[in-house]
Amino acid sequence: MRNPLRSEAEAYRFLWLTIVYFAAIVLASLVGGRWWGVGVFVGLTAVGAWLLLQKEETGEMTRAIPARGPADERRILVVANETVGGQTLRQTIREKTEGARSQVLVVTPALNSPLKHWVSDEDDARAAAQRRLDTSLAQLAEAGVEAGGEVGDGDPLQAMEDALRTFGADEIIISTHPQGRSNWLERGVVEKARERFPVPITHVVVDLEREQAELT
Repeated sequence: MRNPLRSEAEAYRFLWLTIVYFAAIVLASLVGGRWWGVGVFVGLTAVGAWLLLQKEETGEMTRAIPARGPADERRILVVANETVGGQTLRQTIREKTEGARSQVLVVTPALNSPLKHWVSDEDDARAAAQRRLDTSLAQLAEAGVEAGGEVGDGDPLQAMEDALRTFGADEIIISTHPQGRSNWLERGVVEKARERFPVPITHVVVDLEREQAELT
């Protein structure tokens, strides 16, 4: 069975909805008596079951990759956050697009703390992600690679799924820090992406510290 809680944000939402669910039942019982509590329980449970079914159906639909482009066109989805400007990543994208008509979409997840997410304070996270993305797109353009870009959901897996709804990628490139310095690797993002999405996935390790040292 597929886990409906595919991101940390969804898990937090589920926790709060559960608290509200039981609080509403208890409050109805105290105000209107036992049968009011039963009525609220039945009503909320029915609504929750219906929403879950809708989510499952929608989830299966969004997993379908949109129609590919022409046979001679290669579409590459790049997902990277802090490593989005890494030289190793740029080199990989150049190699993947060389000699072929290509479309490249770079998605930078707006990483944020759980507390700021719940109070809807995402402006700083999205602004920082946008700055990294703009720099990366400019560097790709200098290297002769035309690419579009967007800031995505803070959960990289959700960001990929959101992008795939409108961008029929032939391949996904996931860029991370090296092992031991990568939160995404600790969370198994690459492995989970390979299980979830029916397209080839390339994992690129970008060591920003090493690249910076080579430039100095």
